[in-house]
Amino acid sequence: MNYLAHLYLAGESDQAMIGAMLGDFVKVDDHRHYPPDIAAGILLHRRIDAFTDSHPIVRRSKARLDPIHRHTRGVLMDMFYDHFLAADWKRYSALPLADYAAGVYRVLQQAEVPFPPRLAQMLPYMAAADWLSAYASLDGIARALQGLSRRLSRPTQLARGIEDLHEHYDELQSDFRAFFPLLQAYVKTLR
Repeated sequence: MNYLAHLYLAGESDQAMIGAMLGDFVKVDDHRHYPPDIAAGILLHRRIDAFTDSHPIVRRSKARLDPIHRHTRGVLMDMFYDHFLAADWKRYSALPLADYAAGVYRVLQQAEVPFPPRLAQMLPYMAAADWLSAYASLDGIARALQGLSRRLSRPTQLARGIEDLHEHYDELQSDFRAFFPLLQAYVKTLR
């Protein structure tokens, strides 16, 4: 799962959403340096990742991708699954995606805890380009993959992943629709 799914699964608590964003940016034990509700959001992020990465449906999705993506399949699936969540947002929330995203950006920009430099640097770009809403379109995912590919230290074929999304769209969407309710149920057991 990528940013949108983690934020959505964190629930409505501002502190949990902050923790959900921090999950990819803090080291394993660094959650202890944050207030309890934020630390819980960080730990939830990690449990979601572990559940997702080990699930057979997600493994099936990854297996659909071109072998050139062997090292980045997880990243691609995170992005693709966020696309399906955004594209089907009305299935999951009565609040329009643009309004939800604006609320998330507001929460993150008003957070009273220091963010790691990489996250602090990224947030203004994320909000200005409305990444969360952009995930709903294939063009938005293509731009996100291109941007991520440029930020990685090693060259990858990540940007070409959009071709796999086009080629396997229906199968991947079906995988997501089968998997996401299971993930939601899992998160519910953790609360």
